[in-house]
Amino acid sequence: MRQQLSLLGKSQYDASISANYRNSACGPTTVHVILNYIDETAPSVNELYKLLGGTKIGLFKWRLIRNLRRLRPTWDIRDCSLKEAMQEIDAGRPVAIRFDRYFSLNWRDKKSAFAYHWVSLIGYEIQNDELLLMFHDNGGPDRESKIRIASFKDNEKVLSFVKITPK
Repeated sequence: MRQQLSLLGKSQYDASISANYRNSACGPTTVHVILNYIDETAPSVNELYKLLGGTKIGLFKWRLIRNLRRLRPTWDIRDCSLKEAMQEIDAGRPVAIRFDRYFSLNWRDKKSAFAYHWVSLIGYEIQNDELLLMFHDNGGPDRESKIRIASFKDNEKVLSFVKITPK
């Protein structure tokens, strides 16, 4: 079984993003990509960095949720489970996911795809009884965002999901 949304990613290192923000702009970039996909009225990544409360060490999940609710007060923006995230994908909506070894106290976990990073979940696949997650990785200093696939099992301990849905 495979489900994948056709979503256009963006690199957090894009020239349109302030050089001061690029290293820690994964959260605002993820929100920008998701908002553009859902309703095409997303503020720029630079604006979202300020509005959501981005910092040099990243964007805290609680802050993303609280401040995005202020920007989209009629939307359903909250923590969600893996099951809810998969239901969102099935309904045609991407989900923000955070890989976080540090604040989940799994800093020694070397299997996870990222130590700390926000990405846009755009799909999943079940292959040989294993759940694979598909996401845009938000690019790198010299490359655009690309679709990557990671095993849920290898990342389970460091993942959290944020639902961003119009009501």
